[in-house]
Parts: sequence; structure tokens; C-alpha cells
Amino acid sequence: MGRLSTSTMRLQRRLLHNEFVCSIAKSVCARYQSSVPKEEPQSFRFTDISVRLASPERLQPKPDVKALQFGKFFTDHMLKIEYHVRAGGWQQPVICPLEYLSLHPAAKVLHYAVELFEGMKAYRGQDGVIRIFRPELNMIRMNRSAMRMGLPQFDSEEFIKCISRLISIDSEWVPHSEAASLYIRPTLIGTEPTLGVSEPDSALLYVILCPVGPYFGQSAPKSVALLADPSFVRAWPGGVGDKKVGCNYGPTIQVSKSAATRGFHQVLWLYGEDHQVTEAGTMNIFVFIINDDGEKELVTAPLNGLILPGITRMSILQLAKEWNQFKVSERVITMPEIKRLNKEGRLLEVFGAGTACVVSPVSAIHYIDETLQIPTLDQPNPIFGRMLETILNIQYGYINHPWARRVD
Repeated sequence: MGRLSTSTMRLQRRLLHNEFVCSIAKSVCARYQSSVPKEEPQSFRFTDISVRLASPERLQPKPDVKALQFGKFFTDHMLKIEYHVRAGGWQQPVICPLEYLSLHPAAKVLHYAVELFEGMKAYRGQDGVIRIFRPELNMIRMNRSAMRMGLPQFDSEEFIKCISRLISIDSEWVPHSEAASLYIRPTLIGTEPTLGVSEPDSALLYVILCPVGPYFGQSAPKSVALLADPSFVRAWPGGVGDKKVGCNYGPTIQVSKSAATRGFHQVLWLYGEDHQVTEAGTMNIFVFIINDDGEKELVTAPLNGLILPGITRMSILQLAKEWNQFKVSERVITMPEIKRLNKEGRLLEVFGAGTACVVSPVSAIHYIDETLQIPTLDQPNPIFGRMLETILNIQYGYINHPWARRVD
């Protein structure tokens, strides 16, 4: 055999080097895979819960219901559940006095918004019983958000039991008023102290509670006015607009502040060149119209990834279908269509819906260079009023309904 050329020997050395690198990589991957659990860690269990009550001198005075502001006052206790891959996953649930969190400055939540949250409410009924409204749906949504954010999931029923125990401990904080409720804020954050952009191997699931009055304040308006500015976008296809994560809310603050300085209560978020209606502030939007076929139709945006799948939204759709008095549609509706319907006298109502506000009528929408006056409050027996009354009656126990879960 003849002598190999210099270029051939270089090629052989390169191939040998690549084979060596590949063998090392395979070895590292094999060791890593062997250290990763083959199955998802089991969820925490309610039966393992530990309770440490606040001492009497640390108990706070309860605020006057008339002085309540959204998210300003907090109850005496909180629920905390840690998650550590190296410790086998979820740890023991702990109820303890409300306290500050201790986080490493490199915790992923502080750098990459690896977090999510939920919003629920507990109501003291006319019979004195405390109820939570459809908490199982919040848990489903929370686990979906966790999956998208690379955070650990959990057993919904176990978590609801833990939350119910927390509420029962702080039950004196549930307002004795049908104009107020106890807001429940479950939050899940990635706590691993590394700066790599990756799934965290440690997390903290916690719950805080606060008594709240009307979302828009004690002097809440009878209706709200919205600013629909197509130059700003809240969500887009393939994003996380349908997840309850903080990165959906932070970028809206400055736009909402600008709207408030112009006299509007919320921003109506639009999408696309055709200016599709998506959400308004923290609310899903409903439009009640007389459509082109002469039918009365309740329309709300579809679950296409651009809007949050609201619990109140789902409840309104289900109630409307049960009533079977008008057409119910989940479809795209645009601002030009709303403007045309309003001009033709076929726009009857616009209202928002969400846990915080329940149902809120809309009386005006400013779109581009015109303010549309919406006749929501002018309707006899309006849909928004019927929906609000029905949902409140379920929440406060006037209607015995499976959507309201008792806290014993």
C-alpha cells in the first residue's frame, strides 16, 4: 500500500477526533439519563400537611369591608410547598404565618420569568357557608401553565384540599358581605439558583389570601370605557397568551396607565390587520348582537391561543347554552364589525367577565379616532345583568349548584 497523502491523514485524524467526542458525549448523556427519574415525581398529599399557626400577638386586625382595595390586605397565614428534584420532587405542604420569601439572587424566576399564578375567590354565603367557585378548573389551567413554563405539575384535588384548609384557618378573613370576597392567589415560581436558561430543578408553590371588594374600587362605575389601540398587541399565535403567566401582564402596565390618563378603565387588546377583539385588561370580552341573519347572538373570542380560557367565560357560555334563548358563538369578531353593527343599531351589549370583576358592562370603546357609545345599560333585562345575578347567586349560596364547592 502506498504512503497516505497529508490531506488524507488530516481527514483520518479529524474522523478519529469526532468519534472520540461522540463517545464522550454518549457517555455523559447516558450518565445524565440514568440520574433522571423515569416517571414524574408524585404529587404532594394533603394528609401530609403541617400547620404552624401565628401567635396571637401576630394576628392582624381585619379591615373594614368599605375600605377594601384589591390585593392590599393579606390574611395571617400562607401555604407553601417546595419542590426539589434531588429530594424526590414535591415536599410536605406547610401552612405557616404569612412571611417574606427568601430567594437566591440567581433564582430563575427573577431573571427569566419562570413563574405562573392563578386567581380564585372564596365567598361567605347567605347561610354562613364558605364556598369556592369552580376551583378544579383553575387547577387544570394552572397545570397547563406549569407544563408550558417547564415547572412541575401536581394533583389538582390534593392542592384544592390544601387551599381549603388554609381558608378554614383564616376563615374570619372571609368578608361577611355580598359586596366582597376572599381572593385566593396560588403562585408557582422557579427557584433554582442558576443563570442557565433551562427547566428549574427546584420550585416553590405558595398561596396567599386577601379580602377584596369590587375590582374597580368601592366607587366602581356602573360601566367601563375601553381603549382599543391597534398599535399595541398583548398576545400572538404560538405564544403564551392563553397561559396565566406574569410575562403576559407586566408589558401591559404602561399601556394601561396611558389609557387611564385618557379616562379609560381598561385596554381592549386587538390582534392582526383586521383588528380582532381578544381581551380587555383582565377580562374576557362578550358581544351581544343581532347578526346578519336577524338572530340574537352572544359572541366571544375563540380559544385560539390569543386569550386566557377564563373560568367565568366558560361559565357564561354554559349558562347561555342552557338558557337556549339566543345563538352562542365562539368566533373571531373584529372592531370594524363592532363599529358597523353599532352604526346599524344591531350592537346590543358589550361586557367583560373574569374572576376579579365577575361581569362588567362596557359603555364606550375608543377605537382609532372615534369613541363608540355602546347601549349596554339601555337594554331591558340585559344579558350581562342576568349572567351577573346568576353567577353571584351560585357563589353566595342562593342557588345550590355543583360549581360552588364548600369549605368545611
